[in-house]
Amino acid sequence: MTIAQTAPPSEPTPHAFGWYDSIWLRKYFDARAIIAKVAPGRLAEFEAAMAVFRTDPAYEVKTLRGYLDEARLREMRETISAIPRDSLELHEAQKFGRLVVHDWPPFTAMQAEIAAMVSELAGEALEPCYNFLSMYLKRGVCEPHLDTPQAKWTFDLCIDQGEPWPIHFTEIMPWPESREALIEDWIAVKEGRSAHRIQSVALEPGDALLFSGPSQWHWRDPIPQAKPGTRAFCDLLFFHFIPAGTAELVEPENWARLFDLPELAEILASPATA
Repeated sequence: MTIAQTAPPSEPTPHAFGWYDSIWLRKYFDARAIIAKVAPGRLAEFEAAMAVFRTDPAYEVKTLRGYLDEARLREMRETISAIPRDSLELHEAQKFGRLVVHDWPPFTAMQAEIAAMVSELAGEALEPCYNFLSMYLKRGVCEPHLDTPQAKWTFDLCIDQGEPWPIHFTEIMPWPESREALIEDWIAVKEGRSAHRIQSVALEPGDALLFSGPSQWHWRDPIPQAKPGTRAFCDLLFFHFIPAGTAELVEPENWARLFDLPELAEILASPATA
């Protein structure tokens, strides 16, 4: 499968698109390098602690057809329509063609309600991390990326759309072992020459799926063009979950304290997108 949009030759890295996955992984790579230098005997401890954010290679994306009935969909759409315009976040409109709203109270309440169900689907005890509403418009696109482990598990719920807009996933894979390996694998996926097995899923309104974003590349091609008399759009709700009890561990800013290695504070000063 060849992905329609490729990176500009002058910016052949995931960092060019500002995805937060590359920020977290950079800090993970930097932390390993620092520990290997100042306390090599503790590197195995650090890596063992981070293993909780990796995903069982046997996991397969789970799709829930008709998860929301029509009455619940109407309620969700009314909630979205009532969100004040000044609450819409515009910072991703240019690159990703979408408006977003993080942690809107009704959605946060819903996330708490579904935590047990999502834990069962994932096969491990989970707790909510954050959620956001993503309203893609006619320029919507979702470049190939890996998620930060703050989104180890994503329950992706389709609320409304113009036309079905497939999302593509690689199989669960090991994390890249270096920044160079991350970039190489990313380019291979974009160019359609990756050895990873790829699955595509098209959701209808009310459908949902559960995937593990930090361990599988995922993307959507440019949103389908609108048919006459319609508009191109897709409203999705993303509920992100982490393993229970890992809220501190998942944040790089806490690693110096949690591992009693002051040197790890250096990773917070390094440019996130370099």
